[in-house]
This record gives sequence, C-alpha cells and structure tokens, in this order.
Amino acid sequence: MTTKKTSVIGFPRIGKARELKFASEKFFKGEVSEAELQKVAAEIRQYGWQKQKAAGISFIPSNDFSFYDNVLDTSFLLGAVPARYKELGVSALETYFAAAHGYQGEKGDVKALPMKKWFNTNYHYIVPEIDDSTVIALSSDKPVQEYNEAKAAGIQTVPSLIGIYTFLRLARYNGKKNAKDFAADAVKAYVELADKLAAAGAAWISIAEPALVFDVSAEEKALFNEIYSSLVKQVHGKNLKIALQTYFGDIRDIYKEVIALGFDGIGIDFVEGIKSLELVKSGFPKGTLLFAGIVNGKNIWRADYEKKNAILAEIEKSVDAANVVVGTSCSLLHVPYTVTAEQKLPADTLKHFSFAEEKLVELSELASGDQNAFEKNKSLFTVARVSATPSVRAAIDALTEDDFVRLPSRAERRKIQADKFKLPAFPTTTIGSFPQTAEVRANRAAFKTGEISYDQYVAFNQKKIAECIALQENIGLDVIVHGEFERNDMVEYFGTQIDGFIFTQNAWVQSYGTRCVKPPVVWRDIHRSKPITVEWSVFAQKQTNKPVKGMLTGPVTILNWSFPREDISLKAQAQQIALAIRDEVLELEKNGIKIIQIDEAALREKLPLRKSDWHKEYLDWAIPAFRLVHANVKPETQIHTHMCYSEFNDIVKDIDAMDADVITFEASRSDLKLLDALNEAHFETQVGPGVYDIHSPRVPSVDEIVNTLHKILDKVPQENVWVNPDCGLKTRGETETTASIKNLVAAAKQLRAEIK
Repeated sequence: MTTKKTSVIGFPRIGKARELKFASEKFFKGEVSEAELQKVAAEIRQYGWQKQKAAGISFIPSNDFSFYDNVLDTSFLLGAVPARYKELGVSALETYFAAAHGYQGEKGDVKALPMKKWFNTNYHYIVPEIDDSTVIALSSDKPVQEYNEAKAAGIQTVPSLIGIYTFLRLARYNGKKNAKDFAADAVKAYVELADKLAAAGAAWISIAEPALVFDVSAEEKALFNEIYSSLVKQVHGKNLKIALQTYFGDIRDIYKEVIALGFDGIGIDFVEGIKSLELVKSGFPKGTLLFAGIVNGKNIWRADYEKKNAILAEIEKSVDAANVVVGTSCSLLHVPYTVTAEQKLPADTLKHFSFAEEKLVELSELASGDQNAFEKNKSLFTVARVSATPSVRAAIDALTEDDFVRLPSRAERRKIQADKFKLPAFPTTTIGSFPQTAEVRANRAAFKTGEISYDQYVAFNQKKIAECIALQENIGLDVIVHGEFERNDMVEYFGTQIDGFIFTQNAWVQSYGTRCVKPPVVWRDIHRSKPITVEWSVFAQKQTNKPVKGMLTGPVTILNWSFPREDISLKAQAQQIALAIRDEVLELEKNGIKIIQIDEAALREKLPLRKSDWHKEYLDWAIPAFRLVHANVKPETQIHTHMCYSEFNDIVKDIDAMDADVITFEASRSDLKLLDALNEAHFETQVGPGVYDIHSPRVPSVDEIVNTLHKILDKVPQENVWVNPDCGLKTRGETETTASIKNLVAAAKQLRAEIK
C-alpha cells in the first residue's frame, strides 16, 4: 500500500504548559515586555511545527497561531479595526488586545468587541465590526512572517487563512453596507497577500470556509461564487495552489459550486459531515486533492482504524487514492496537547485517549497502512470499554412525561414567589462566582496535595463565604451568592462530585484568549451518590436573611463542556446527568435553599449548524433535559438559569420553553441585540441581560449602567427586568469587582427612584 499524504488544519497554541496564557497575563499587568511575550509565542509555534514534522505530516499549517483569536487576527489583517481602538495611540499588540478584552487607562476607555461561540465548539471568537467607513485592505504581514519563521527552521508550511466568505458572514455591520460591498476589496487584499507568500516560497495556501456548513441561501451562494471565481484565478496567477478547507459539517448546499471553482484541494469533514460521503460519491474533480477529515479534531478518543479505513475505501471509489490526503476533521485547537502529560491516570485508561500529538500518529498510521498498528488499534475495540450501570439505565427507562413538566404554570408560580421574596423593582444579583484570588487557589491546592486537612480547607472557605456575603450585603445586592470559593471550574467541580467522570492533570484547551479549561471525560454511566453543594449553600444561607442562590451547572452544559462518550447517544448522557443534578436540586430545596440557579451556559453550543436539524438532533432532548432537573420542585422555589456568549435570537422560544423563572444572559458585548428577539417572541421568563462585560477589567460607571438599563426597558417590561453582570466574576480582580457591583446597585436604585 502506498503511503498517503497527511494534513493538519491547526495545532494547539496555548503552550503545552499554558505558557502563552501566563505570559500574556503578565504582559497585561506590565510584568513582561512585548519582546518577552513574542519570544514565548515563537517557542510555542516552533514546538508545534517540529512535532508535526517529526510525525511526517505532509501539509503543516502556519498562521494557525494567535495571541487571542484567528478571526480577530483576520480583522487586523484586513484593516477592519474600529477607529476607537486605533485612536488609543498604543502599540499594535496593545491595540489588538484592547479590541479583544477592552481597555481602560490613561489612553482612553473602550469596551471589547463582541465575543461569540465558534460554530458548535466551546471556543469563542471575536466578532468583526464593520461600518460604512471601513476600508478593507491588506494591513498586516503576519502570515508571511510566520511562514518565513517556519521556513527558517527548515519546515515548509501551508499558510492558513480564515476565508473571506466566513469572515464577512460572521461580521456585524453598523450601517447600510453589507458583506457584498466589502467582498471585492477583501479579494484584492488576499491576492496581494498571496503574492507576498509566493515570493517567500509558499507552494500552497489554505483558506478555511467553515460557514459553508451552515444553511446557504441563494444570495450567500452568489457571494461565495463572486469571491472565489475571482480569487482562485488570481491566486493561480501567483503560482500558488489553493486549498478550500471546510469543517464542522457537510457543505450540501454549495458542494456543486465548490467543486466547479478550480480549487487544487478541497477539505471535507467526514466526522460531523452527515452527507459528506454522499456528496463525494456524486462527483469529485479529477486531479484535485481531497483533504479527507477523518480523524476527529474535537474529541479525545482513539480513532477506530477499521471504521476509518472503511470510510477511506468508500471515498476511493470516487476519488483516485493518490489524491486522497488523510487529515483532521477540524483544527486540533479543540483538544489538549498530549496524553504523555498525564501521570496519574492508569495506562489502561490512557490507551483509549488521543490528544493532538497522538492524533498526528493516528494520521501517519492510517496513511501508511501499517498492519501492526492496525492490529494494536483493533484490540481497543474488540470488547466494550465499560459496562452499563443497571440502576442508572433503569432510572432512565422509568421516566414519564410528568417528570419533564413543572406545575403550576410559570404565571402562577410568579405570584407565589413575589409574595414570598418581596424583592424590589429591578432586583440585583450576580451570576455566581466571585474573584478567585491567589489565596483561594492556594487553599484549594494545599488541600488537594494534603498539605492541609479537610477541616482547615472548609474553615478557610467558610471564612471567605462569610466575607463575600457581608460584602454583598454592604453593597446592597438583593439576591446573594456564596462566591464558589470551593470550585475550580463550573463543570469540573460537578464532574468530580458525580460518579462516571474521570479527570486529567494537564488536558487544557483554549476557551477564549487566555481562558483555558480542562474538560472532564464522560467515562461511564453517570449518577450522584452524595450531596455536592448542600453543605456550602446551607452555611451561606445562615450568614444572611437575604436569599442565597444555590449554584448548580445544568446537564446540557456539563455534557457540552466535557469530552462525551462515543458509545452511547448524547441524549442518554444528558438524561443521566440531569437525574444526578435533579437529586441535588431537591436536596437543596429540602435544606431551605429557595432560589436555585441551574446554569446552562453552553446550551447553544452543540446546536446543529443547519436549522433543519435543530429540533430532531438536539433541542428535542436538550430542553427536556433541563426541565427534568427542576420539574419536581415546589412552586415557591425560584429557578434561575444563565447563558453565555452565543447567538440566542433564533432559539428564544425554545429557551422560554425551559420553563425557568428567571434567566440571565450575556448581552453587554452584543449591544443588547438579543432584546429585540425577546420582545418579538413575547418572552415570558423574567430576564437579566448582562449590564456590563466581566471579561474586561474596565469598571462601568453608574451612568453607563443606567443608560444600558434604559435600553433594556425599551424592549422588556420593567416587572421582568433583573440587574446583573453578564457572567461570573471568577476571573476578575477584587477591587474592580467591588467597584463595578457598587455601580450596578447604584444604577438599579436610580431606576427605582425614576419609576416612583
């Protein structure tokens, strides 16, 4: 068997030990210079390139590195940077970071650009902002610099770019112009860039167009054709080959157009692309490379070589085997660096895992046809990895429709709860967590390593909880939280307390910017064998007469922010987790906790990218999974939920159907555009659109928050409005947090005075 070529769409860039995160945060604080930060970045890039070269990868990407986000990089590449950031008069890198997370200092005060989920992943991208005065033109040579950097190390790479169509489709337009008005200038910029790359010695460029896996309208199809009928021809004129890369699904709406445009290579996802094989069998251009995404770039389980070979065999019925390149389904950005960093999990567990570096080996073995590797791989799949837990399966089988319906109606519950809590107009609260200081993290680490006893650990956290509640009472918040000082992460914490998950030491992935998470792994059937949060919540409630929210993470978010099993359905896993969280909800209620927040921050994350699949493939089990958690609580128990950075406008009715009593949304970075959708849908749930952005260190003024609340009241009835930040405060500093919340409470009081 002839060895096939291999390709990788992207490689992790946070650093094997999160070096980029720590260096960037030091740079923000002025503790290291830009030169020192750039040195760390260069070392991370070299590490990735060398690993891919050693694995024999044929098509190694460059320009997949980013200090914060590749879409933001593209905004700067094309000069689509709002004037307010350029006018700060700071360095280019500081301008970049100001757009990413805001700026507040002697040079000015600006909010960050909006942030949203990247397709169906847990990664976040920075939304481009384009207005009628924006001039699109090549404004950076970052792709050329990184290509030259790799070349100097003896590595030939494929410069990778976010596609013009995807960039323009994801952008937010402030004015009369739209994507079509900027397409020609974007093409001109990319052609100019191609010329520079060709001069530097590049043989290929790869252009990623993941937006093609969405539903594509006739107008959007015309825009895509307009862009690439021009771009492909001009790039070929620079003696460059061009690969179009797609991922996160299939391109059924535009496949015929794609294969007719003359690309030298086309990347297709055979992991999430339901119709990808069918499309290729319908015809594929001769002489064109098919970058076949068969190794899953989003999950951490070993690839089943027998199944992958079966897919390749089917592909080769329609595509010359010599033109099939074995690749990843998407960027490896979404998985950790390497299994070798795990020292505590047993070998029998680790043998089932494949992180980024192991996936390089999988690519090479699949491409080579190594029979010894195939036999070794086969042994992983000859028997079931884990056996079912009978009690869990029986509990799922016993569920009836009544388990998913809360009575009485939300309107009736609202009257009961209003009488019970007697909250003022515009009640104030926070989303849950308070700053996790170095002292808090050290206490948790000391307990974990056995340096302090459990009693010492508890005493410290109880002291912090008491201080946190006193602070909130002093500021004047209406509904209190306990601060979550015992928790490292909103998903990992619950996973450690629920049977069925396993955890890694160093399996970090980037969520956004410097924010990294270590997702739990769903290993076997899930169940709750002991209380999780009750002790902390009961202690907190004893410190105050104000209501203290019990804080839980919802089943869909726990699942979506974990690495899920591949041997049972997502629906089954969500229901198992829901039953475990339901037990916790009922025990909190039994112990006197009357407001319980069940966060579903990641509800939108796994929504299928095509609307026709939304309900059947996802919402029809995700929404009921949330209702299963709270359907059996008493009418006077108030259920809250929270949702983070995503586009919710088109699923507002489904969110209302979750039947929560109060929901808080991220809204500050998106200029409250969600409110129009709430208004149009006659949203019944009480709502707290975030009035300031916690992902930025800047402190909002009272006037700023009051103005935001007036905008909210233009769209939402005042009796439905809560006042809160847009997310948890865990990552913020104590000083800025206190100042921001004081201003938030003052703004709410000002509004109360206005309506008297």
